Amino acid sequence: MTARSNRSNADQDRAEWLPPAPDALCRCGAEWTATKLRWGFAVEELERDRLRDIAAGCGGTDVQFTPAP
Repeated sequence: MTARSNRSNADQDRAEWLPPAPDALCRCGAEWTATKLRWGFAVEELERDRLRDIAAGCGGTDVQFTPAP
């Protein structure tokens, strides 16, 4: 990711800027979900819907996380 593209994403919700490549999208969705689960973060409606859309296209992608202490 370039500094320019990173800055352009700064004021957007994560659900609005995702990688276009399917493999990267599946990994991103799994890591995003794992982070939310690990730390017990709330999931907003837009996020939940987007994560479900991603998961629907990523059969067989496991989400692994360790709950934070």
